[in-house]
Amino acid sequence: MTQLYHELEPAQEVERELIEKVSIVVSKGSLDGIYPALIMANGARMEGIEADLFFTFFGLDALRKDRQAKIKVATVGNPGLHMPTLVGAIPGMSWVATKMMARQMESLDIPPIGEFLELIHDSGGGIYACHATVEMFGLTEDDFVPQVDGILTVGEFYDRSAGAQIIFT
Repeated sequence: MTQLYHELEPAQEVERELIEKVSIVVSKGSLDGIYPALIMANGARMEGIEADLFFTFFGLDALRKDRQAKIKVATVGNPGLHMPTLVGAIPGMSWVATKMMARQMESLDIPPIGEFLELIHDSGGGIYACHATVEMFGLTEDDFVPQVDGILTVGEFYDRSAGAQIIFT
């Protein structure tokens, strides 16, 4: 019988470069598009890693006073739900999926979006809106929750991100 596994060399100590800074781009306006970024930013801050969130296009809904509480799970065209697109298009399916996800998150003590943004902001994480998107949608600073640290151009975002790992969710 052939040996499937061979003995490995003793582990050698490898010097690894630690991540000191992350910049996370949030472009999707659904719960399943926003929460990964919030979880990653919060986790970074808990590990002492500098973290900035840059919200653009529909991800900006997470920062909008008028839309934050209305964000839902995307049911149409979401392969992660493992349901046919036709089923996801049935009226009320997005509401049902959102309620189910909200209950699961609540049972795991995962905070709602607004509270999560407060945690990240209060821990020193930066929260920024995309200038081009703000202009495209005709928004102003008054449209956003108070945790927004500023409205940045892409160039300003890149300047802030110097030396960071850029993550796109």
